[in-house]
Amino acid sequence: MKLKLVLFVTGLVFLSSVVSTFGQETNPLEGRWNLTITEEGKEVPSWLEIRHSGHSTLVGRFCYKFGSARPVSEIKVTDGKFSFAIPRQWEPEGENMQFEGMLEGKKLKGTMVYTDGKTHQWVASRTPELTFTDNPVWGKEKLIFNGKDMSGWSALGENQWVVEDGILKSPESGSNLVSDEKFTDFKLHVEFKYPEGSNSGIYLRGRYEVQIADNIGLEPSDVYFGGVYGYLAPNENVAKAAGEWQSFDITLIGRRVTIVANGKTIISNQTIPGMTGGALDNKEDTPGPILFQGDHGAIEFRNIVITPISK
Repeated sequence: MKLKLVLFVTGLVFLSSVVSTFGQETNPLEGRWNLTITEEGKEVPSWLEIRHSGHSTLVGRFCYKFGSARPVSEIKVTDGKFSFAIPRQWEPEGENMQFEGMLEGKKLKGTMVYTDGKTHQWVASRTPELTFTDNPVWGKEKLIFNGKDMSGWSALGENQWVVEDGILKSPESGSNLVSDEKFTDFKLHVEFKYPEGSNSGIYLRGRYEVQIADNIGLEPSDVYFGGVYGYLAPNENVAKAAGEWQSFDITLIGRRVTIVANGKTIISNQTIPGMTGGALDNKEDTPGPILFQGDHGAIEFRNIVITPISK
């Protein structure tokens, strides 16, 4: 009996030491934040994640209006203000991007010094929780491209998109294309074809890019074929050769996405943490359109079918 008591007490002491060693108080800065940066009078959507690393270091990820989410090696906190710097990704040549901010109520507010030295103001709110439904009731599937003309679609700029022989084509780099209709949760079937070396993408709700690119034979990556750009890597690269018709079947419920590419499930029920670069906005708790990327390379689409969740 004494031996059991000693072992029990020893176990409690050990557990106490573990909690003391590894326990952490959550910093109110921690979490995921949707930033709106004001640049030259325009609102630019961005995203920031702040989290613990080890005893007391804060690290994170940042996603700007283009490119992928990039790591932040350290977020420093001094006198109630935080700051971090990140090297340029696709930004123009210049200095590192510098961020400063502080918590005001339930929001973060601060400044960003861009690579060109200009200072911009920003404000951030926590990323909203999006409801996931285990057993959704689906509505009727419908074609959102009629195969005849561009009814229901709008180019974001000068239009280079054309319809030929039932196929929606962007013959060269130009404007992105968005659906006039907006959606919450849905299943999307789409078939596409691209020439050698081309690059495009499909933005779900106009916010989360599923990458389309000529990446045949490469190791799977979150910035290659079938990845949710900068966040989720497919479990295998199933890209076909350029010039062949390929397909995505994508299910998006809340933040969770499943992607079936060319008949194989490559991402299964994974959580998208935030907007990807190039998003129309980061108002994630509102419906959004389907966006086809046309500003990178030539691309063709056909058989675009969406099945929205039943209201």
